[in-house]
Amino acid sequence: MSKVTVVGSGNVGATVANVLAHQNIVNEIVLLDLMADLAKGKALEPWQQAPSDDHSTRITGTGAYELTEGSH
Repeated sequence: MSKVTVVGSGNVGATVANVLAHQNIVNEIVLLDLMADLAKGKALEPWQQAPSDDHSTRITGTGAYELTEGSH
């Protein structure tokens, strides 16, 4: 699987994105929320952990549905 979208960047959505990133089973995760700044902030945390946690999954936070194209 190359790209997954998680809808909602609250505690549950952010945790799902974080767990998926640490599993290293997808190349990219899009964290989608109407509150785009919240999604961006929540996506930044696991991305900053990536070097020390040894995962390469790219996480993007957004409010734009266009970025979810091609995801599962």
